[in-house]
Amino acid sequence: MDEATFQSKLSDLMGEISTLPDSERDKLMALAEQTQERHAKLRKTVTDLQESLDYLRLSIKYLVFDLEATRRENAYLRQMIEEADAEDGEQTLE
Repeated sequence: MDEATFQSKLSDLMGEISTLPDSERDKLMALAEQTQERHAKLRKTVTDLQESLDYLRLSIKYLVFDLEATRRENAYLRQMIEEADAEDGEQTLE
């Protein structure tokens, strides 16, 4: 159920409750208001969770990028060390 449908049905329910006798109306109106408050809290919690997941996804992308860059740098530095060792080996042979 989407947000508009929920709000519409809750408004309809509250309208129906308002036509009941006072003794029943107060109890049901309190329950309907609690339902509305819980729904708002749940919606906020879901929104916060979605924002946290978006932040986590972005953080993971940055970490993967950093890892790939570190691997490229590592491979480049290893190549430089191997070339330097090879040059040193050739100089000792001469």
